[in-house]
Amino acid sequence: MFKAFVICAAVFAAPVLAQEKSFTLQAPFSFNDSGFLRYLLPRFSLKTGIKIHLLEGGSLARFGEEGTPVFREGATLWRFDSGGHPAAERFEIWLLSDTGKRTIEGFAPNGIAVFKAKVETVAVAKPKPLTGDAALGARISLDKCGRCHVVHESNRMKAIGSTPSFKLMRGFEDWRRRYEAFYLLNPHPAFTQVFEVTEPFAAHLPSPIVPIEVSLDEIAAIVAYVATLKPADLGSPIQSQ
Repeated sequence: MFKAFVICAAVFAAPVLAQEKSFTLQAPFSFNDSGFLRYLLPRFSLKTGIKIHLLEGGSLARFGEEGTPVFREGATLWRFDSGGHPAAERFEIWLLSDTGKRTIEGFAPNGIAVFKAKVETVAVAKPKPLTGDAALGARISLDKCGRCHVVHESNRMKAIGSTPSFKLMRGFEDWRRRYEAFYLLNPHPAFTQVFEVTEPFAAHLPSPIVPIEVSLDEIAAIVAYVATLKPADLGSPIQSQ
């Protein structure tokens, strides 16, 4: 059992906005005592607009022994469980991104990095339940993604041939994470805007094509739709003689 503080977001006037831009986070006392939370959380808030501060109490999202591996502290592997909260899931994606990893490893109060962002484990985190509307996701996928990807038969001849289809990508072992964080994976950051998550394009570096604009709820719907797809059959592996 870990002794822990709890992080929770400041109160916003609009309940819906507060839900999207805030979450409570339980973390070990050692994180606060070392100054790690005071270092890490403001950097996440500056990047995403999700404001957080320290309080006591219960929480769904937490650092502990269960969830997705995010960093090591010596021999201890720390995991993060978002509890299914959209804002906490955004925090998880950030922790696993290149920016998040550099931030984690940049915490070196005595000139020595305390945490290592590279994690290797054979344990499998419990998959989070899908919360999106699959029917809505099918429509959004065709509208937002169909100009490049074959989403289903209706746009089979209208996509870019060199771009993998949804059914092909459904066969990837990490397909869900790829879809949930697609806007962080190249080439998507150059032309994708996620409502209240990504930063606007620089005025002097506008998107080279018409931007794709989506919300976290729409991404959840896309993921729910992709979960219904049967992975493409690529045939049996080539056997050497």
